[in-house]
Amino acid sequence: MQVVVFEDSRVLALKPLVNLKPVYGLYTGFRSLQEKFEQSTKGCVKFTWHLRRYLASFYAEQHPECLVNQLEQRDVLLVNGRIVCDEAAARVIIEGAFDAGKAYMQGDNLLFARVDSSLLLMAEGSIMPDLIDTSRLASELVTESVTGFRVIDNLWDVSAFHADELVRDAETLELGRIEGDIHPSVAIVNRSNIYVGVGAVVRAGAVLDADDGFVAVGSGAIVEPQAVLMQNVFLAPWSVAKIGAKLYSNVAVGMASKVGGEVEDSLLEPFANKQHDGFLGHSYISSWCNLGAGTNTSDLKNNYGHITLQSNGHLYKTGLQFLGLLMGDHSKSSINSMFNTGTVVGTGANIFGDGFPPKAVPSFSWGGSSGFEHYDVEKAVETAKKVMERRKVMMSSAYESMFRFIAETEGLKRSFE
Repeated sequence: MQVVVFEDSRVLALKPLVNLKPVYGLYTGFRSLQEKFEQSTKGCVKFTWHLRRYLASFYAEQHPECLVNQLEQRDVLLVNGRIVCDEAAARVIIEGAFDAGKAYMQGDNLLFARVDSSLLLMAEGSIMPDLIDTSRLASELVTESVTGFRVIDNLWDVSAFHADELVRDAETLELGRIEGDIHPSVAIVNRSNIYVGVGAVVRAGAVLDADDGFVAVGSGAIVEPQAVLMQNVFLAPWSVAKIGAKLYSNVAVGMASKVGGEVEDSLLEPFANKQHDGFLGHSYISSWCNLGAGTNTSDLKNNYGHITLQSNGHLYKTGLQFLGLLMGDHSKSSINSMFNTGTVVGTGANIFGDGFPPKAVPSFSWGGSSGFEHYDVEKAVETAKKVMERRKVMMSSAYESMFRFIAETEGLKRSFE
């Protein structure tokens, strides 16, 4: 039986965060959804990964060991890529205890289905669709209800699930193992709940306080002088906590990202930059973003009410009291930028000027509170290449093709005045 982790049509509601990655490339906690599938199943399952075709070349380039968009067997187990895989989900996937011809539904989400591969192919006969139409599929199968699975349904779920997932991910850390170069003046509180990897550097006057939650500093990461890490903080390998950083209460910093200022309950994907002073709270910052010095986010309304969010032309009631900034890949803010609660910034946006920008900033736009203009595709590509080169990453032709596709499609969705 071939196990295929798939993208369905509901992935589109998760734009802009999934514009340059498959849905299982999203993070919550300190692992991506794909990493959670792989970690939870412990090598017992060989997954095939289904994703939108414009993403496939770059994904295959980054994951040459993975089977992508190919069906090799007639007997296929579909697994929804929006599942946040835990031990319970891993167990049923490993056991493969699913009946042929049956779809397993949690509400209106098709989470698992065991099908003949012919049901998944387009009219051409050998090509899988960009997105699986789970409504159509379910109508052709016997359905059974299941419960208890955590699923990314809404754009804000990556933030809403983050605190619980961060603690769950930390269960696999070797807490109590402290290696690397630790300056004698570093304050270490409750070392049994601290991990510092090989090659990490923790400099003079830093504080690793695990009295109320874990602290993990990955291999090769750097904690600069007087930085404070406490209450569940994870620094991925090769990331940097800048001088005087205040990281507390469920913070995950991705590989090779830089973080400074005051940060709580937030997640930065790999290669993101928020190294200057300013507050970031209950936020999700995608790869290759840059927050200028003094950028601040609001994550709590003045009336302490629930936060609404505008995305993809719709207004949503999140039911959350705390929610800050959700920013797509390659977006930037200038110095002293301010973001209101529940602001969504698209891919490749450039935000500057005084005052608050709107709570929904279109992809590939250039401007601020006084209005936006279209960000020219060629300029966007040129800037993205420079940003990546600064981190010694060369933009491949596959990445450029994917980037241009999004720049040309997302950038045309709004007519700029």
